[in-house]
Amino acid sequence: MPPSVRRSVEQRADSVGFIAVKRAANAIAEAARDSNSVRLSGAEHTAAYLLTRMPATYAASCKVLDELRGVPVASVLDIGAGGGSAALAAHEKFPLAREITLVERDPLLAEAAREWLPAAHILAGDLRRMTTFPPHDLVIAAWSLGDLPAATVARLWEAARVALVVIEPGTLRGAAFVRKVREELLAAGAHMAAPCPAAMPCPMVEPDWCYFAARVELSSMQRRIQGGDLSYQDERFSYVALVRDPVGLPRARILRRPRHHPGLIELDVCTAQGRRSERATKRRDRDAFRAARHAEWGGAV
Repeated sequence: MPPSVRRSVEQRADSVGFIAVKRAANAIAEAARDSNSVRLSGAEHTAAYLLTRMPATYAASCKVLDELRGVPVASVLDIGAGGGSAALAAHEKFPLAREITLVERDPLLAEAAREWLPAAHILAGDLRRMTTFPPHDLVIAAWSLGDLPAATVARLWEAARVALVVIEPGTLRGAAFVRKVREELLAAGAHMAAPCPAAMPCPMVEPDWCYFAARVELSSMQRRIQGGDLSYQDERFSYVALVRDPVGLPRARILRRPRHHPGLIELDVCTAQGRRSERATKRRDRDAFRAARHAEWGGAV
């Protein structure tokens, strides 16, 4: 996240106290493991959420929005915005977007978001009860739709003048919801932007599912709270980005971390013809091998 935002988040956590923040962070993590919606209450839960979840959702949102490079975006609507991590990512990726609107029902999270997005318009609203959304070029729903009715997604698509992005946890349940959104909106006339290389039926078959990962650097306080030795964590997520007008699509998308062997790299990819494994060998095709060596999970090829 931007250094100023990270400093502010850590100052909030310091003011609440380590023990209270750790206790709240454990409760948030437990709710996430049980696939329950996180209901925040009080300064300690807000501080814990901003400290432990906001860097991860920001990193994943940045990675997803990178796939919309070249798409004209002058306004952004962040639905279920939390602390505004997706809006922050959009602000970075689309610097010409002068209008940013956040919809968030929790007043403490909205107050925090206002600190680092002072020009944003913030609406206090319960997504379950909203029948319309203000039209914007880009509509983002990040970690906010999984337990909402399908009609909400249709209303968000109506509000998206240029593109709609839906991001959910990289779990079987989260990926199933994203797949449903994909199918319904493609049938309604949307065009694929990412991650799929075509608007074909999804080739992923349970118990496997489509997800990606964003690496998040952890602060010293995050490491103390989470009790780990690593200086980073991987945030797994599933997503779909849909647009009004067709855009160029890649030949394939890398579905898993590339497997490196001496003189050989294996890529698990999704193509317009379905899922398959591709191999690049140093001996037979040095250019392909060099490209595969730099390939990343979730990248286009």
